[in-house]
Amino acid sequence: MEAALQLLSPRREGEGKTALVTGLAGFTGRYVADELRAAGYRVVGTTMPGHGVSGDLLPADLTDRASIAAVVAQVQPDVVVHLAAIAFVAHADVGQIYRVNVMGTRNLLEALAAQAKKPSAVLLASSANIYGNADLPMLDEGTPPAPANDYAVSKLAMEHMARLWMDKLPIIITRPFNYTGVGQHENFLLPKIVAHFRRKSPDIELGNLHVWRDFSDVRMVAASYRALLDKAPVAMGQAFNICSRTGYSLGEALAMMNRIAGYEIEVRVNPAFVRANEVVRLVGDNTRLAGVAGAITPLPLEQTLRWMYEA
Repeated sequence: MEAALQLLSPRREGEGKTALVTGLAGFTGRYVADELRAAGYRVVGTTMPGHGVSGDLLPADLTDRASIAAVVAQVQPDVVVHLAAIAFVAHADVGQIYRVNVMGTRNLLEALAAQAKKPSAVLLASSANIYGNADLPMLDEGTPPAPANDYAVSKLAMEHMARLWMDKLPIIITRPFNYTGVGQHENFLLPKIVAHFRRKSPDIELGNLHVWRDFSDVRMVAASYRALLDKAPVAMGQAFNICSRTGYSLGEALAMMNRIAGYEIEVRVNPAFVRANEVVRLVGDNTRLAGVAGAITPLPLEQTLRWMYEA
């Protein structure tokens, strides 16, 4: 796999340790697992009951305290990466967004804090969506939150709840901006666009074209998570933007795909896809992350799109 950034020395800092990754079977989970295994960790993950299990993939319902407590007691993790969440902004069941993202996270933290053996790092994936429509060219971790949808509110509530546990657990909060890669569901914007080009579709229906996003490669996100776990004594108690510092308009992303695929797709705006309270610009400052994890060289978006197109 092509390296997204050089954050770590070749040493295997996880040798002899176990990492628990919630949501391991999800899009981000597979890339985080690759990074952690490369670091020497034994990786054990959770998935929802009924989704299929294996030796290192255990069923656990985050909204069931007993279920997640049993998994934590069984695994006794040295580090934790909490990815399991309702991550689709337009998810139909708003109540489930809050139950999973807030109470599910609380149940996990409660179970970890109850163990005699505490992990050395607990990384919680929040979201840059908590910043909402901040009228700034670039957002750092001090930007006042202004969530503009239920998903963002749930992630901000999760962050506030997690701070109640910071005297008991070495918690690190990450705020990833938009990211993509092979395996992301077509519900998300860039995979939808790439899939249309892969099918040689003559046209595509999209929502608001006048939005700018800080798109990163999922492999860079996974490498950043690994680095923060490694730097837990410095990183704990802080929030970190995971981003590239570069904003791309939807038109720029489409132009890249036109070049990659060799033809120009016709774009139709479907009003049904235009979200209320759409966040217009979301571009992040990753200075704090670089200060802890080291120099970051994100992959260019066009390179990521080509990887997705050719996969």
